[in-house]
Amino acid sequence: MTTTDTTLAVHAHGLKRAFGANLAVDGLDLEIARGQMFALVGPDGAGKSTAIRLLCGLLKPDAGDATILGFDLAQAPEQIKQRIGYLSQNFTLYGDLTVDENIEFFADIHGVRGFRGRRDELLEFTRLTPFRKRLAQALSGGMKKKLALACTLIHTPELIFLDEPSTGVDPISRGEFWNILSGILDHGVTIFMTTPYLDEAERCHRITLMHRGHGVMTGTPAEVKQRMPGRVLRIHCARPLEACRHLRREWPPTRLVLTGDRLQFWTNAVGDSELRPLLASLERAGFGPATAAPVEPSLEDAFIALLGTAPPQSGSAPSV
Repeated sequence: MTTTDTTLAVHAHGLKRAFGANLAVDGLDLEIARGQMFALVGPDGAGKSTAIRLLCGLLKPDAGDATILGFDLAQAPEQIKQRIGYLSQNFTLYGDLTVDENIEFFADIHGVRGFRGRRDELLEFTRLTPFRKRLAQALSGGMKKKLALACTLIHTPELIFLDEPSTGVDPISRGEFWNILSGILDHGVTIFMTTPYLDEAERCHRITLMHRGHGVMTGTPAEVKQRMPGRVLRIHCARPLEACRHLRREWPPTRLVLTGDRLQFWTNAVGDSELRPLLASLERAGFGPATAAPVEPSLEDAFIALLGTAPPQSGSAPSV
């Protein structure tokens, strides 16, 4: 069975998967265009990894259906496997094999003949050529991620699934990894990734915010931020860390975000009906002078606001 919409790399409807009493994915709907970078974004335990394993055919859904690159996930798993790559959080490299040998091993698994030219291309692409004779166990964390990606790409997939690919990677290697992903997009490969990092989600064409197995909102990063209810205010006061602790006695953590010395407050109230008592509380507690000014919301602000005002009741993520 195939889908008639050839523009979609992934189309899923009502996907559900439970582990005992835990409903990890609850009615998830997704539509991802070919050639795009898409991110499923959410905290640990949101159901992101289960969702990606369902779409790769590694788990069977309890309900729902999906097509991947036009092939029905339930009826054509082998055709799908030939056309996708999957980089899990715990991708297994063989520490006693060199960089070259690891790529050769995965080429053999995928039945890639004449792989050496492709391997050289990937090593150059990932900047691993100088380390091709090094054992995988002697590589840094960032280099291991790049080698794992090269192994994932050896059979030239049309769609790659990346499960939190930059987790545990230092900031410099993380930046290099993102440059590599941009290059993959330039070659027309569709990228489906999961991430807990909202700054990474900003780089994607479209995202779905996920929480407790549900899709909360789907759209471009800009559309999701525009859909955020209420407004975000930057609070200027003395000793922001102590001030934040003081305010959390009255307002929940979902209303207050402290990043470095920046204290921000989200409110959905009309006018200054919440802001005035907040500033007065700071003044009384000795954190004055206290003032506030509106700021452009981040994806983190939008996610917190959306969860705070509209807890999901179904798995379908409203599109914007």
